Amino acid sequence: MTVLASPMDDAPDALVDLAAGGDEAAFTRIVAAHHDDMLRVSFIVCGDADLADEAVAAAWLIAWRKLGDLREPDRLRPWLVSIAANEARQAVRRRRRRGVMELAMADAAVPSGDPAARATDIDLINALARLDPEDRLLLALRYVAGFDATELGQATGRSASGTRARLARLLGRLRTELRDD
Repeated sequence: MTVLASPMDDAPDALVDLAAGGDEAAFTRIVAAHHDDMLRVSFIVCGDADLADEAVAAAWLIAWRKLGDLREPDRLRPWLVSIAANEARQAVRRRRRRGVMELAMADAAVPSGDPAARATDIDLINALARLDPEDRLLLALRYVAGFDATELGQATGRSASGTRARLARLLGRLRTELRDD
């Protein structure tokens, strides 16, 4: 008995080709594979779960429309995450233009365990919130999405060495700010 391979079992390049040709099932597989990464990076960029959801939803619409323009299907993940990050940055800009400033409040519910660990988490959250969205994007792409220096450079429009230097300065700034004197 010969088992026929489903188009869904094809290589990622073929999956992208199918989705770009309008195959909704192929696009659904792409969404399932990459949605969580896009959401995590968007959340780091904008710091708001609802805003991150909106940014990722907008990113999927763009990806659906422009999937046929993707020249390197093996770079699908960085392409999708970059779209989501850009949409998150735009969402932050739109929120600032509205003129209403929202104050982020730390969770009132303290989980069981060491309260000192929770304080460190709150300090890190506050330090990240004080960074520009561009800097949060760089940190999110590196440490949440796992981009290397070349991918970071492509996503941010900078050279790989410039990106590494900027990342080093950001990490130094965070270490200084989080140091317990």
